[in-house]
Amino acid sequence: MADVHHFTYGVFNPIAAYMLAFLGSFLGLLCTGRARDARNRGRRNRWLVIAAFAIGGGGIWLMHFSAMLGFDVPASPVRYDLGMTLLSLAFAVLTVGIGLLLVGHGRRSVPKTMAAGVLTGTGVIAMHYTGMEGIRLPATIHYSLPLMVASALIAIAASTVALWFAVSVRGAVKITGAAAVMAVAVCGMHYTGMAAMSVELHPGAPVPDGIRPLSMLVPIILITTATIVGVALSALQAMTEEEFTDGAGTPKRGVHAESPQPWSLKQSSAGAMRLTPAARAVVGNRNTGAARPSPGPRPSPRPAAAPSPAVPPATSGS
Repeated sequence: MADVHHFTYGVFNPIAAYMLAFLGSFLGLLCTGRARDARNRGRRNRWLVIAAFAIGGGGIWLMHFSAMLGFDVPASPVRYDLGMTLLSLAFAVLTVGIGLLLVGHGRRSVPKTMAAGVLTGTGVIAMHYTGMEGIRLPATIHYSLPLMVASALIAIAASTVALWFAVSVRGAVKITGAAAVMAVAVCGMHYTGMAAMSVELHPGAPVPDGIRPLSMLVPIILITTATIVGVALSALQAMTEEEFTDGAGTPKRGVHAESPQPWSLKQSSAGAMRLTPAARAVVGNRNTGAARPSPGPRPSPRPAAAPSPAVPPATSGS
């Protein structure tokens, strides 16, 4: 049997794998929390699909291939088949999504969560061993049955716990702790499955075609960035729609929408002129609909007095 290394770059690979598993689990649990608060089935499904890409694509698949960068057989070059690698991604996202949709609707129950956990765990196992099948070596790969069973049990237990967290955990502190536990379980399943393998080289066999391990580093970084940005933008768009629309998708009135106020002369002229008290009273009566008092009868003009006759001055006789 050939010598096999799983930590070629030291602690870099397990630390990077754990951080990716934690980040994907954390984003996924945030999305499932929003799904529980969704007002209708369509929006709930949307949040659950986003969570499936975060947990299945980021927390599981990216963790797996980040850890696989540390896999090396010193006596032979290692290559990866692109088709099998992408198939393992599909297994991870689809099975996690199905599990989340099963537990995300209806009443929460232990039997339903356990059944969904078995289904999702089976998909995670398929993801792992499909990715391992994508390894191209001039050798035969053997697996230890007890360790394979142990990795399968860890995958099912981790999936069940993750789905239970998805329908029950609330609050930033609890979500952070749950994501940390999920990351430990996912990494434990991966390295248990890796410990189950052994390699029997075929001397003189040609090196098979495939992707070099370090060539996968750039796609992993790009997919990680795209996953984080995509989840963030999708979540932001969904939150914006929920905040400014009601359950039917129509604009709602609330703290962000003011009811229209009737137009009044007082509003239009408030910044244009200063009204006298009498004018303000008239405008106020018009706005409130008060009846304007009718003017009383105007008094008739008084006739002018006739001029008095002039009195001639008296003359004195001499």
